[in-house]
Formats: sequence, C-alpha cells, structure tokens
Amino acid sequence: MHASAPSGSAADGPPHPAAPYAPTAHTGNATPGAGSPGTPAHPAAADPHSPAPGVHIARASDAASSGAPGYAAADRPAPSPGAPAQPGAAPTAAQGAPVQGEPAASAAPSAGVRLDRRAPAESAGGGDDYPLQAPDPRVAAEPHAAVCVACRAGRVDDDGYCENCGHAQPRERDHMEQECGPVAAVSDRGLRHHRNEDAFAVGTTALPDGSPVSVAVVCDGVSSATRPDEASLAASRAANASLLDALPRGTHPQQAMHEAILAASEAVNALAGEQPAEAGEHAPQQNAPACTIVGAVVTAGLLVVGWVGDSRAYWIPVDRSPAVRLTEDDSWAAQMVAAGLMGEAEAYADHRAHAITGWLGADAYELEPHTAAFKPDRPGVVVVCTDGLWNYAESADEMAEAVPADAAARPLHAARVLVGHALDGGGHDNVTVALVPFPAVPRGAGSA
Repeated sequence: MHASAPSGSAADGPPHPAAPYAPTAHTGNATPGAGSPGTPAHPAAADPHSPAPGVHIARASDAASSGAPGYAAADRPAPSPGAPAQPGAAPTAAQGAPVQGEPAASAAPSAGVRLDRRAPAESAGGGDDYPLQAPDPRVAAEPHAAVCVACRAGRVDDDGYCENCGHAQPRERDHMEQECGPVAAVSDRGLRHHRNEDAFAVGTTALPDGSPVSVAVVCDGVSSATRPDEASLAASRAANASLLDALPRGTHPQQAMHEAILAASEAVNALAGEQPAEAGEHAPQQNAPACTIVGAVVTAGLLVVGWVGDSRAYWIPVDRSPAVRLTEDDSWAAQMVAAGLMGEAEAYADHRAHAITGWLGADAYELEPHTAAFKPDRPGVVVVCTDGLWNYAESADEMAEAVPADAAARPLHAARVLVGHALDGGGHDNVTVALVPFPAVPRGAGSA
C-alpha cells in the first residue's frame, strides 16, 4: 500500500523490549505498506507479499474522499484446573469488548514512519500428585469473588493475580468472539504476547430503502506506543458507531467509511490527553496511543473498504477465482516497491519491511484515510484482518486457501479456523479477523 495516511500496527515475532522512542518514529506491529524512502525504520520480521490481481471486480471511483454523493461505481481458553496459567500476563484486568453479543487511492508518501512492530511437590508416597490447597475462606464468604483458574482455591486480587499461587488470570480480551447477523469476528492474544492489543467491532443496519448492510472494523494497537490496547478499542468502537449512525441516514457508504476513520482518529487522539503527568513532562504527543484500522461495509451490490496502516481486507469469491487483496499497506516495503526502488522480493526481505508509515494517533502526521469501492460480480466473503493473520496467509491465493469453503454460510466457524491457522503457524502476534459475506443478507441470517 502507498502511504498516504499515517497508521500503526503491532510487531511480528516474539515480544521484545520496546525500542527507544524517536519523536518522529514509533514502533508498532509492522507490516508491508507504504513509507517514504530513507525514513528511519526499526527491524521487524520480513514476510514475502504477493499482491493478488484484481479480476472480476469492477472498481468504483473514490467518491468518499472528494465528498461526491451517490454510488459511483475471546479469551484464550482458561487453563484447566491444576494447570499453571500462562506466564507473563499483565497484572491489570482487561477493559475489552464483550465476548459475545456487542453490538484508496494511494497518496504522497508521508514524512514519518512508525515502527514496530511470558516444581510440583511430591506426595508422601513419592508420586507426582499435586496436593490440593484448602479454599480461601474469603472466597466462600464472598459469593461473587473470583477464584483462581490454576489452583482453584485462591482469591483473585484486583490486579488479576491469585493471592494463593500468584498466577495471573486470563483476561476478557485474551480471546473474543462475536456474531452479529451474517457478520462474525474472532480475536486472540496469540502465543507470544502478554496481552491482546487488537480490537474489533461488527454490526448490521439498513439503508433508507430498507436494504441490509453489514459493517466490520478491525484495529491493531501499535505495540511500542503507550496503551495500544486502549487505542484499538477506542478506534474500533468509534468507527463502528459512526458507520451505524451514518448509513441509515443515507450517507454514501464510501463517504461514511471516510468519516468513520476520522471519528476513530479523534477517539485515539483523545487518549493522548489522558497521559500520566510524568509522560507529559517530556512531550505530550510523544509515544501517544496509536493503532491501525481497516473496515468494510457491504450492501446488496457494493463493497467499500477503508484503512490506515497495514491491517488488510481481502475479497474471497465463492469459486476462489480470483481472490483479491483490496488494501495496500502503509509500510516501508510497499513504498519501496511503489517507488520502483526495489523489487517486491527484495523489499519484503529487508529488515525494514514491516516498518509502518501510517497510523491513527496524536503523533501521526497528516491523516488521509484510504477508501475504495468495488462491485463484485459474484458472491463471496470479505476477510478483514490484522497482520497477525495475514503474516501466515499473505497473498490473496494463500488467504483463499485458508478460508473454509463454507465461510459465507458459517462465518463464525470460518473466523475460528483462520485464527487457528495463525496460531498453528506460530501465533507470533495478536490475531484478529472478521468475515463479512457478500452480498449483504437480511439481519438475523448467518450461522448458529
């Protein structure tokens, strides 16, 4: 993707200490996108990208950016009793989305780059049995007190740790799933990160003529920024609310997407004003909360996508011919390729490949959301995801191979399969994916 709007995403690979912050560069989940030549970048995992050809899709004009009216064209599974909880979980409780039932044109290279990208005691008989701890009396005295998932006896304190065995408890955002009509999404912490910095929001509504419309928004927090989990959550909720408000009023879907990204940006910017006092002593805008964003709006005959950063959207037709990547990353590698300075293989093999050049946040440069409209000529599904998934299915063909054949009929199942695909591949990053069937179907339809 060409960098025209700043955005950020979480880093690939095993967790590592945050790199020193530079005033004009952040580290976040880096993935291919667009960036300016010579811009500083932090090393990140390199993944070969193979842009898929856009066939059998009629592209509509980018009416949103010009304001032209009308249609132009869940928590990682809790450890079982007696099993130790995963090490390294953060001590604070997550403030995440509920587990169930909650509601492009390329531009000039941006000036900045945001980079990124946890001994059993023996029994008297000499066996390996684990002696059971007597339950904490306070647990019985407090009917609603949380009980440790590891030792099943200790009381969980306000910081999320067991007062008996010390294990950190699973948090709400470690694994999230939601199904809303025909739209479904799944998010998982992955196998290497201590918390989930991704977030999503899905919903359905109707256009003024009564025709159904489906919405999905996925955000990826910039790991090197402060409070990236809060940034992604705020952005996804703001964008989703903006879309569900604008579409029933007759706003063109592409214009609605443009406005939704601006609303998400404002929500993330507002978090910078809530920085701790000590952070403000250095630079109020430095290392401000940040995230990437990608969203999709699907009506009966139109598919609109919008994004800032390196989170992606893919079009997977039912017959798989051909699958198409609908977005272009805001990253260093993509910009090198677009500028003709490097071949694709060379650019994505470079250690700077995953340095992102666009993000939402108070320290972002000029924000110019990317939007694009398409008119697919056959049914299919739109895959909206973070780099935690597409790192393991980068090209459109690879993504199409990973998507189950019945994804349009069973979107939640398909989303679970895709998250499992990333975890099986190594789960180096948080993984989030939303599936939106095309064309839009009436609300209430979808898998059980």
